[in-house]
Amino acid sequence: MKKKLLSMIGLLLLVVLVACGKKGTDPDTLVVASGADPVTFDIQKTNDQATTRIARQIYETLIKQNDDLTLVPALALSWEDVGDNTYEFKLRQNVTFHNGEKFTAKDVEWTLKRASESSHIAHIVGTIDPEKIEIVDDYTIKIGTKGPFGPFLTHLAHPATAILNEKAVTDGGADYGTKSAVGTGPFKFVSWVSGDKVTLERYEDYHSEKAKMAKIEFRTITDASVKLIELETGGIDIAYDISPSDITKVEENDSLTLVKTANLGAEYLGLNLRNDTPLKNVGVRKAIAKAIDVGAIIRAIYLNVGERMSGPINELVFGFNDELTPYDYNLEEAKTLLAEAGFPNGGFSLKLYVGSNSTERVRVAQVIEAELKKIGITVILTQLEWGSFLSATEKGDADMYLLGWTTVTTDADYGLYPLFHSESTPSAGNRSFYSNERVDELLELGRTTSDPALRLTYYKEVQTIIHDELPWVFLQTRENVSGVRNNVKGFSHHPTGSYFLDGVSKEN
Repeated sequence: MKKKLLSMIGLLLLVVLVACGKKGTDPDTLVVASGADPVTFDIQKTNDQATTRIARQIYETLIKQNDDLTLVPALALSWEDVGDNTYEFKLRQNVTFHNGEKFTAKDVEWTLKRASESSHIAHIVGTIDPEKIEIVDDYTIKIGTKGPFGPFLTHLAHPATAILNEKAVTDGGADYGTKSAVGTGPFKFVSWVSGDKVTLERYEDYHSEKAKMAKIEFRTITDASVKLIELETGGIDIAYDISPSDITKVEENDSLTLVKTANLGAEYLGLNLRNDTPLKNVGVRKAIAKAIDVGAIIRAIYLNVGERMSGPINELVFGFNDELTPYDYNLEEAKTLLAEAGFPNGGFSLKLYVGSNSTERVRVAQVIEAELKKIGITVILTQLEWGSFLSATEKGDADMYLLGWTTVTTDADYGLYPLFHSESTPSAGNRSFYSNERVDELLELGRTTSDPALRLTYYKEVQTIIHDELPWVFLQTRENVSGVRNNVKGFSHHPTGSYFLDGVSKEN
């Protein structure tokens, strides 16, 4: 009798939950599910996608990249090369920050000078020369670089260069980025409940066309199955990063639309070369690369979403080296390489860290654990929530780690310099603590040369060296995959994986 009663109660609860879900979300609120919590909305102190996807609604940059990656005006109406590695920008007038402060050239100057002191985004703003930032008048400013820098304008479209308000940052103090965040964008920050949701509301005094939705609620849902159920039952309107195993379910649901497009990103297994482990030996690194069946991972875990990579950047990025080939899966050759490196039976252990927010990466980590066991390497697998994972890998706690990188500027400089230049260790992105003088030299030549043919030559050589020295095991390219309720209109992907939502609406 007791079991029967409990069963009936469970059934009633399920019916209530589904019924509630079918009511859908508030017609004036767009509810978006993200797989990880943001780190901080002080965007000069982080460079992670979970943050930038939300920050893009709050802040604006001088220049914007459209969905087709063309550069268009944002807070700067126009720009002109005035020589001496300097551009002059004409700024929008009649723009206000969310705290009511007027936007002027002083905000640009203060933002970029503050940014130049941040180690987290040095790879984005490090070429800007603070001494060559000159205010001409309230709505005209000159910005110069330390030398020639081809991708300068695309870097100014990066979310990390969004313009801040000095008063807001100062008034916010230590709480700026968690309890307050002030920009000029179409939505303003309301609140952030860590681990739960971030709430934004439409900025009624926005300088251009106002956002279509009154509010956006970004919910942190780390469990892929929960995210799918919420999408199916109407608890959320948009679900980012649909799990490959759920793609068919979304496609077969008459109430949903699957949005799937190419992405500029790459997935990889990073190898820490600083720790005192056998990973310092390139033969061991090559053995690991040959012991992991990347093709099987793509087929079984990602269900053929993404393509096998041969190097650190994908084919959509300028500078891509199409002459490299992947390391083939061969356990016997892996064992031979280990023996030649002085580890005939493996016999050592390595710590592998993975963010718990990604079901796929966790499964990949488990496969790697099983594969390396076959050649005598014991993997100690640790799952951490996103913020803790980023902190731990930045400190070098992990011997190996699973991560991804999106070359948002579409230029190899951004896909290589932050990750492999010795000065980018570790906060900018070089969590492998990789150092190679020739790579440093080539990367510096690539960013200070304007000739595309020469730059391509430099970047191809960099990729060849990295392919041979293996600070990473290259996995696969990414794709943007979202599930959307059919009443949501105007949603589109951006190749960087961070989407603009001011033009999105709901039919109710």
